[in-house]
Amino acid sequence: MKKLILSTAIVALTAGVSLAQDVVRMGTEGAYPPSNFINDKGEVDGFERELGDELCKRAELTCEWVVNEWDSIIPNLVSGNYDTIIAAMSITDERMEVIDFSEAYQPPTPSVFVAKSADADIKGGVIAAQTSTIQSGYVAEQGMTLAEYATGDETIAAVRNGEADAVFADRDYLGPVVAESNGELMVVGEPVPLGGGVGIGMRKSDGELKAKFDAAITSMKDDGSLNAMIVKWFGEGATTW
Repeated sequence: MKKLILSTAIVALTAGVSLAQDVVRMGTEGAYPPSNFINDKGEVDGFERELGDELCKRAELTCEWVVNEWDSIIPNLVSGNYDTIIAAMSITDERMEVIDFSEAYQPPTPSVFVAKSADADIKGGVIAAQTSTIQSGYVAEQGMTLAEYATGDETIAAVRNGEADAVFADRDYLGPVVAESNGELMVVGEPVPLGGGVGIGMRKSDGELKAKFDAAITSMKDDGSLNAMIVKWFGEGATTW
């Protein structure tokens, strides 16, 4: 799943949230359906909104939602603008040098290429990917021609308008886009396994908060409600625990 390849070193960590007194601010992108998006009422919605609210309930935390653009989502966590990242963020060794993660709430799922034609030139063509993601990193590492965009929507638009030959992103993100395209878009090539599952990002100083979310995630895995929620939002073919 998503992502972020850190381009700058972050050396200052904040003091952490006091669970006895403070509201826990849940940071998300709000632009990566069905994981997270802004609905017609202007509210954060999607799988991670439902999941986050349930985790906060089980952890007996008072939580509120904060929207932040993807490319600054880790720096703004570290600087204290919110207390968690719950935004389809893959757990990677690179990120763990800067922040901690909860236990994964989604298993690793493959990334796929989507194009307008079955014979799209994946190796020699232009591949669109959201900036600062594990997908954009993979495209660059493979020596493909990378075109980076600020949002997932822009990567898909680049394929539709001919700026890119294909888009490379999470299968769970691109699957619904393909299904709703009425044959305009299709998966091409082989799936690529990336990342170590999706978890909640937190400051390294917030060990108590991490423990609470870990316990809540484990309880949802144990009672089957987490798998049911994954299938609700991503379909019967989604990867579950």
